[in-house]
Amino acid sequence: MTRLHAPAADLAPRAPSDAISLARALIETTKPGITRMVALTAAIGFALAALHLWGAGGLGPFWHAGGAFLACLVGTALAAGGANSLNQWLERERDARMRRTLARPIPSSRLTPGTVWRFGAALVAAGVALLWLVVGLMPAALALASALVYVAIYTPSKPVTVWSTVIGTVPGALPALIGWTAAGGALLAPGGQALFWLMVAWQLPHFFALAWVYRADYAAGGMRVLPVADPSGRLTRAALPLTTVLFACSAIVPLFIAPDLTGWVYALVAIASVAPMLYLSTRFAGAPTDARARALFIASILVLPLLFAGLLIDAFLHAVL
Repeated sequence: MTRLHAPAADLAPRAPSDAISLARALIETTKPGITRMVALTAAIGFALAALHLWGAGGLGPFWHAGGAFLACLVGTALAAGGANSLNQWLERERDARMRRTLARPIPSSRLTPGTVWRFGAALVAAGVALLWLVVGLMPAALALASALVYVAIYTPSKPVTVWSTVIGTVPGALPALIGWTAAGGALLAPGGQALFWLMVAWQLPHFFALAWVYRADYAAGGMRVLPVADPSGRLTRAALPLTTVLFACSAIVPLFIAPDLTGWVYALVAIASVAPMLYLSTRFAGAPTDARARALFIASILVLPLLFAGLLIDAFLHAVL
């Protein structure tokens, strides 16, 4: 692959405009949109655990909780962003074959692979260290586990097996537990586990819909996602409604296993927000088109903030009433 800069050039003095371009390219490797989503998930986990402990009289001073929240947010974002950079380092050759990733910093020769590797590793180390020093060993261990599964297991499995999608749900859901444990919640507490499994189930229809829209691109990149391994679309047409039903069930489960965090507000929000996804997934199964898959993908993006809002409102009401 052609590289514009030799490794030694990375250490040479840069003009301000070059430095800004370098910083922008490095930030781009972290996949800012995904990193923001990961940080938001950790923030929701933290807030729910904090509200639960506050209602039980076990939360410390708010200034201390605020510092822990900030460290949780920054540490999780650093670790997730670093894992995303390492993902781009590993997938640089496949990215160069796909239209949607061709302009990424390594395929476009704006950054060298070595630069991205060092940057990603440093971010993961910084994020894990910050979490360990400020909020404890468990959140740090979960952040490290999330990065390792994403980089060392999920990423290499993508061109090998369709089950990579299922593997990828684990690092996508662990940030909920990072936030939960950072606020002092127990790892196996019902509230934290409900949030974790909600995130696991949500990712399945979300990604299957995306993979259908970009199936040609994934095929060009050698990614063995379900719509690529299933050219007829028969399995994908079954998988989307089935995984959407699984997600709907996971959205209802918190009402039964975490009644101290949920109530009528969350119940109404869950029913109202999940129902359109069920409709859109069955509509896709009846006649699979890119437009219908894209509609389901957009609905999956919109439903998550609604569920989070319902959880937070009910958790707050439980804490103050």
